[in-house]
Amino acid sequence: MGIFKSCFSFMVGTAFGVYVAQNYNVPNIRKLANTGFVIAKHIEENYRKPKKGDDGD
Repeated sequence: MGIFKSCFSFMVGTAFGVYVAQNYNVPNIRKLANTGFVIAKHIEENYRKPKKGDDGD
């Protein structure tokens, strides 16, 4: 009986997620995360302290 309980909640959650994705304007999470990583990388490269042995040559 335990497998039916977990399967039922998974299937209801999947069906609800499909319904929400089709009927509402849900943002693309992967695109949003990639944009965040690009911004974080840009900030890190611009504000990182230079290494002690780095002369720029």
